Amino acid sequence: MAVRDPDEIFVEPENTGAACQGELHPMAIKGIQLFDEGHYWEAHEALEAAWKDESGPVRHFYKGILQVGVMYLQIERANFQGMAKMYERCKKWLRPWPAVCRGVDVDQLRADAAAAIAEAGRLGPERLGEFDRSLFRKIKRDV
Repeated sequence: MAVRDPDEIFVEPENTGAACQGELHPMAIKGIQLFDEGHYWEAHEALEAAWKDESGPVRHFYKGILQVGVMYLQIERANFQGMAKMYERCKKWLRPWPAVCRGVDVDQLRADAAAAIAEAGRLGPERLGEFDRSLFRKIKRDV
């Protein structure tokens, strides 16, 4: 019997449209607020609670947002390897979602994560502590 990779995504892009209808889970709203305040670990905890409580495919979307926050946290800790690992995860979890999901501008979130990783890559592991934290962008939402 094959063992599933826990990081493998089981959301087909054609199934994301319907999953994006409706409101954000209350803990996802709290997680996004914490993310926007720069409290990335606390945001992780709230988004994880939303992810665990959600039964549909949108739970994987919450996991993608969570991974961006953890990537930012790894940059703050000057953990280059951890940052790179989290970026790959957030790309994977956010990939299938449309431009906007439950009011979250997913395209902008992806672009913000890519801009942060590009700057971190430019700095390299030795200078990651010099990262300009103004590149940690708030999550753009229609509220």
